[in-house]
Amino acid sequence: MTTNIVVIGMGYVGIPMAALLADVEDFYVTGIQRRSKRSGWKIECLNSGKNPFEGDEPGLEELIERVVKHKKFHITDKYDVITKADFVLVDVQTPVDDKKIPRYESLKDVSKLLAPHLKKGATVIIESTVAPGTTNNIVAPLLEKHSGMKRGDDFYLVFSFERVMPGKLIEYITDLPRVIGGGCDRANKNAKFLYGKVVKKELQVTDTLTAELTKCIENTYRDVNIAFANEMALVVEDFNRNIFEIVELINHRHDRMMHYPGSGVGGHCLTKDPHLLVYGHHTYTEHKYKSEILLKSRTINDFMPEH
Repeated sequence: MTTNIVVIGMGYVGIPMAALLADVEDFYVTGIQRRSKRSGWKIECLNSGKNPFEGDEPGLEELIERVVKHKKFHITDKYDVITKADFVLVDVQTPVDDKKIPRYESLKDVSKLLAPHLKKGATVIIESTVAPGTTNNIVAPLLEKHSGMKRGDDFYLVFSFERVMPGKLIEYITDLPRVIGGGCDRANKNAKFLYGKVVKKELQVTDTLTAELTKCIENTYRDVNIAFANEMALVVEDFNRNIFEIVELINHRHDRMMHYPGSGVGGHCLTKDPHLLVYGHHTYTEHKYKSEILLKSRTINDFMPEH
């Protein structure tokens, strides 16, 4: 019996996940990509069996070529393919604006577009990184409103975040543990069935909000540690001493692992996720505690390239 899967968003997260799933026996995957001026060309590119990414991505080009050749992976811009889908994975961009507020236009639009086509018993999985509270407070109500169905009874909703890194897209999906945050036991069971076919490491099951918090805190932890190292570098510089020598001396102790300082923090996630954490805290809780270290760390790391 064939398991039909739809992956929405053909980017650095959606493409490798879709291709890996399509390579599983009895799985058939359809990717949905907007036919926009910026990204619409990916539809024909992927349907011809080619990898649209620049740079070396070990295993990905051969994987895409194989699953397209075997007619197990196809890309379209039509949402009606969801009517047959057992699983729908959402991998759209969720950036923050200049005021550090999440921009959920794509997430909201996709939720509205997919919902009318959901079949009863389907499982929707949000893989895009979102502020804690987003899946329950934004995605779930939109899916229920536009599908006419109820979460947990008629369809299932899960948050299971990506941990991909350019240059290691396949490896970071298959060889890292996967956190699964479903709204009920059946949702988690369905997601474990899906990810168990491609993830070699442990599948860690929790609730939706805990999974969202885990993603944001995981990257914020690294941002804060880098900020500490950068601030210590500035302090040591005033003493006219070498911070790298000091870090080596500290880390010679077996139970210490201080980061080395650098020119700030790069990449898409580390600079965004602390702001998503702060936004979720302020929006979906009474925020009795006001965190200061998160935004202070962002300020320090943003300053370093200018130093």
